[in-house]
Amino acid sequence: MQDNATEVTAAGIARLAGVGRAAVSNWRRRHADFPRPVGGTETSPSFALAEVESWLRKQGKLAEVPLRERVWQQLSGHPEGPVTALTHAGCALLLIHDRPPVWLDVSAGSDERLASMLPGALRDVLTPRFGRETAADVSGAGDVSGPGDASWAVNTSTAVNTSGTDHRSPDAPSPSAVNTPPSVNASVNTPPSVNTRAVLHAPTAPELLPSVPLLRGVAELAAELGARQTFEFLLGRHLDANPRQYTLTPADLAGLMADLVGPVRTVLDPACGTGALLRAAATRPEQRLFAQDSAPELAALTTLRLALHTWSTVRGATGDTLRADAYPQLHADAVLCHPPFNERNWGHDELAYDARWEYGFPARNESELAWVQHALARLKDGGAGVLLMPPAAASRRSGRRIRADLLRRGALRAVIALPVGAAPPYNIPLHLWVLRRPEKAPAQPEVLLVDVGRFAGEGRGGPDWRAVRETVLDAWQAFGRAGKFAERPGLARALPVIDLLDDDVDLAPARHLPPPTAADGAEQLTAVRERLGETLRLTADLTPPPADSARPARWPLTTIGELARGGALMLRTGGSGGHARVPVLTDHDVLSGLPPSGTLPESDEEAVLTEPGDVVVPVLGGGSVARVIDEATGGAVLGRNLVLLRPDPAALDPWFLAGFLRGTANHRQASSYASTATRLDVRRLQLPRLPLDEQRRYGERFRALDEFERALRHAGRLGEQLVRGMYDGLTDGTVAPD
Repeated sequence: MQDNATEVTAAGIARLAGVGRAAVSNWRRRHADFPRPVGGTETSPSFALAEVESWLRKQGKLAEVPLRERVWQQLSGHPEGPVTALTHAGCALLLIHDRPPVWLDVSAGSDERLASMLPGALRDVLTPRFGRETAADVSGAGDVSGPGDASWAVNTSTAVNTSGTDHRSPDAPSPSAVNTPPSVNASVNTPPSVNTRAVLHAPTAPELLPSVPLLRGVAELAAELGARQTFEFLLGRHLDANPRQYTLTPADLAGLMADLVGPVRTVLDPACGTGALLRAAATRPEQRLFAQDSAPELAALTTLRLALHTWSTVRGATGDTLRADAYPQLHADAVLCHPPFNERNWGHDELAYDARWEYGFPARNESELAWVQHALARLKDGGAGVLLMPPAAASRRSGRRIRADLLRRGALRAVIALPVGAAPPYNIPLHLWVLRRPEKAPAQPEVLLVDVGRFAGEGRGGPDWRAVRETVLDAWQAFGRAGKFAERPGLARALPVIDLLDDDVDLAPARHLPPPTAADGAEQLTAVRERLGETLRLTADLTPPPADSARPARWPLTTIGELARGGALMLRTGGSGGHARVPVLTDHDVLSGLPPSGTLPESDEEAVLTEPGDVVVPVLGGGSVARVIDEATGGAVLGRNLVLLRPDPAALDPWFLAGFLRGTANHRQASSYASTATRLDVRRLQLPRLPLDEQRRYGERFRALDEFERALRHAGRLGEQLVRGMYDGLTDGTVAPD
């Protein structure tokens, strides 16, 4: 069923039709029958989705709106907002996941019948899934709480919680199967405390009625993808559409943090966000995961995500962790946390006498040290914690006394400097602090200092996570074993605590690690110099011959839009979703001539995969660039702000196509200009109508120019690496001046 009330923006129309925003603006100007706005603002109007779909189909610009796109547009245009729509969709998906026959029964018939029957069916699922465990249920492992605990329980094998977490167990069965919980042993109690409040309840019939068309679409999509994948797709789209509202922990970093604590039974994340850390730690169904987050809306979404993913027992809560700790009696095996940075309003005035400040009362500007001590307070003796920290927390003078006490008592075990780009904010090299609640004061405490900043990678592709992971885990495991730690110049060093207890107690690893050995530095620079020489010789060989003058050609021209309509090529636009762990070709990669370096959010959106012979064009930035996909890049996912052209080899030569698309005048006439950006309408780009043999003659010349350009770029990168290495070697003494 199509929802006539669902609205779609111009950006949504562009996504539906596979065109740029400029094309939608042209349609509005040129076609008198284009649907009129029904909402939004004058500068950002919205349109009725049903009318837009009908118009696109009548114009031959769309055969059928893809189911995924229709459901997403229904969700994003929901009258109560996308968060409410996501919550309703998640509840329905949980019912479909756990009790599909019940969903089939309540969804039969009219919309009014569905809205009236669904609340009762949801209560039958939510009560056992999100019922609160009693203290007797959870205290058997010696890791939780007494009467003051105000959390709600989540257990996807027995009972599940109502809070702000999002976890996934890799060995969970496929959500397409019927997953009725095998037992329900949680009692249904009223939450007893003000520390937290329930974040999820069964919506009422009036609340659900506007969502019924969306829920029917969601159910149809779940039949195709599965309930879990459907929710992942919708949530991933929502997170990607609102990047400034959420601070995400990248999956690679979350995995590294979970590996540093190792396999444990009880894990707490006191600032769980979207739940990436607890999902990385949830590897076995017998685990107990505890979560808290201050945002009720996010808590509800991550709870539903959790219920569709994990088979661990999870307890979650909503509330300000530092001011209103939901687990005051918890003693966990591990704490993982990506806390908010640089918060001044963290409770400094109210919490002056809090029992958690065992290592000293944090200054107003040291909110991160408050989170560190909260983590230690919730660990059992010998328990491990890993926190993501800003680098300033390792050196600010206001925190030196707390850092000194953490070192003396053996609570801070390691400081790991990450590469730039490891996590937001991406322009700062963040740190990991590895904690352990001391069972007794160590006789001669040491701290491990690791710096993996050298693995930052090029451009916006992010760090070399494989090298980061291997280096960090090798150093941590060697440090944890009995015996002495073998120093690794430039990378890792175990330092006696006494050597750090000066006036500053500066824990920045780069200030204490010895430089790489002179031999290693000289050998690396020699290798770079040899590669640069080879590349420069290749560049000289590839230099184009002198150009012959010729009269300006007067070819008959066609446009990309006409070629697409005639079937000579296929046009696709890049998106923001796709299958996890598939490399993504970004617009930066295309502009810089780099291999695919991007990553995708966790979503099951159908991705556009590149093939050898495709031509990829960036639509933002104003540069005249077009890239032909080769065998090495083929199979990558097409990223955002890119358009893919797949020519019919019987009609178009790809190198001819890419070469003529790079003409400066061609780009200028096909671009639209705003005050701060330039956007290219690829359909307006022109190229001459030439026989295929003539196209191939031009194509060979364009291919040679591309090889020359790539050699120049490679030489430039090697030259920068050599210059940087020489400066570093001369200034740190590893390279002699003569």
